[in-house]
Amino acid sequence: MKERRVNNHIEGNGGKGSKSSFTFKKKKRLGGGGLPLEDFANAKSKNRNYNPAIIKKQKESYKNAKQVSKYKKLLKQQSETGNNFLAATESPEDNTRGGADIKMNEKNKKKKSTNSLGELYEKKRAEDEKAKMEREAIIQAKKEAREEAEARRKVVREKMFKKTRSGQPVMKYRIENLLQTIQGSTD
Repeated sequence: MKERRVNNHIEGNGGKGSKSSFTFKKKKRLGGGGLPLEDFANAKSKNRNYNPAIIKKQKESYKNAKQVSKYKKLLKQQSETGNNFLAATESPEDNTRGGADIKMNEKNKKKKSTNSLGELYEKKRAEDEKAKMEREAIIQAKKEAREEAEARRKVVREKMFKKTRSGQPVMKYRIENLLQTIQGSTD
């Protein structure tokens, strides 16, 4: 962008260092509405407020709110039907035992989850290994086929370039090659 200074001369000041001088910015646009330079320069410097920890907390709060709303709906449905199942199952005696049962269940779940995670890891590892072996077998087969084709082409090329003592090409091999291509095209 071009800047142009315009000085307003005040008598007796001479225009040097006067407060009356100011800057005009000349905006020149060549088709289409473009971004001003300041906006373009500041576009990437803006803070996007990306914080994974905050996002994780928000997801947890949304999840908890969803569970609370489901619980409230369940209570409402039970109160409408007259089945007060939750109130009947909870008693002060059960709460003391329930805490211990919950802790035992959590420990068992952790053990089961570690075992199941180990099993899942082993299964996934075995599947990956099997897939890797299959890929390697396919690659090996393609490599062998390519080498075999190259060997055949090399033999044919040597025969086609054979020459007699006087430097003339040997027509026997060229005629055989033509015959094979004709027979291959008719089959």
